[in-house]
Amino acid sequence: MKLEWTERAIEKIKGKIQHGGRILLKYDTEGCGCVVSGVSALWIVEHEPEGTVQLETNFLPVYIEKDNAVFFDEQMTIDFKKEQHTFQLKSPNQMLNPHLRLEN
Repeated sequence: MKLEWTERAIEKIKGKIQHGGRILLKYDTEGCGCVVSGVSALWIVEHEPEGTVQLETNFLPVYIEKDNAVFFDEQMTIDFKKEQHTFQLKSPNQMLNPHLRLEN
């Protein structure tokens, strides 16, 4: 899997990541009722979580849980929309999350 950060997204997230921080692209199912109703989110973590794989990116290391990789596309982009003040996760095929949360 490949994940590309836009320049806007890089500028916005730079100040939020501490030295050595990593990002987990999480497929969060808590409170969703069903595993296929999950929501993607960005989690800032200190260490690479167990059971994850590193995505190929043009910026910071990003990890994804192996078991949840099926819910993501092979090529994805993280953008930042200034008008909505939010990150977005999209692929050439679809908008995966127009309001991508960033959790620290």
